[in-house]
Amino acid sequence: MRGAKQRIIDTVTTWPGVSTGPGRFGATAFKLESGREVGHVHGDSVVDIPCRKAQCAEWIAAGRAERHRFAPDFGVSVFLKKEEDVKNALELLSESYDLKSRI
Repeated sequence: MRGAKQRIIDTVTTWPGVSTGPGRFGATAFKLESGREVGHVHGDSVVDIPCRKAQCAEWIAAGRAERHRFAPDFGVSVFLKKEEDVKNALELLSESYDLKSRI
């Protein structure tokens, strides 16, 4: 979805303690000061979010994400095909941020 990456970056980088950096395979990673990754975005097409098995299973069961396409033990993927997908990805990134900020 055109412009999704920049919108996601613009939103996530307003959260306290989040910075961006290069991720694998050309991704832009979102990291906390602790070094924990909140997630990363690959262009305008997909957001990957690391999560624990129970959290991943909950998001997948609710239809909010899919198993990570290459590394299922890493977390989940959200494909950005329409506006609702961008909103959903931002909500999941926010949940990831909240969980990782408390650890």
